[in-house]
Amino acid sequence: MNIRKYSLPIILFCTIACNASDNKNNQLLKTVPYVDIERFMGDWYVIANIPTFIEKGATNAIESYRLNSDGEIETTFTFYKNNPSGKRKVYRPTGFIFNAETNAEWRMQFLWPFKAPFLIIYLADDYSHTVVGVPNRKYVWIMARKPYLPDENYKEIIQKLSEVGYDVTKIQKIPQEWD
Repeated sequence: MNIRKYSLPIILFCTIACNASDNKNNQLLKTVPYVDIERFMGDWYVIANIPTFIEKGATNAIESYRLNSDGEIETTFTFYKNNPSGKRKVYRPTGFIFNAETNAEWRMQFLWPFKAPFLIIYLADDYSHTVVGVPNRKYVWIMARKPYLPDENYKEIIQKLSEVGYDVTKIQKIPQEWD
């Protein structure tokens, strides 16, 4: 067994899961009322985030979702380290819809049997951009269907994240440099 192969997913899971329930704001992070899960599937460019340790230096980050026949969400997170020609990194956690009424509350499994909460807290009506957060507000991902997000949309999202208790000074834009 290659211990090194499993060490990053283990550490990533522990980082997210151990912090996810520590809610210093004492205010529940609300999800969107409903997500059409089929429409949500596909590729999302990570425009900005409060990065986990593995995401630091990420460029051209893409999160891809595919709903399988068991109702699980096959997830592939890909990015290049430090620049578009850097080392390609790929992670494949599995997503599980936790709240089937809204489809907006998931659990992501980086390492069996542990699952970390992921919440869809913003979603554009046309599904062109979204925000995924965690309950304690230590991590957030601003994503779009294209490798850019208009400034007005980005500013609106940052304002909304500030209003729900995120420290927006920690949000970093992810370089998206495509030919």
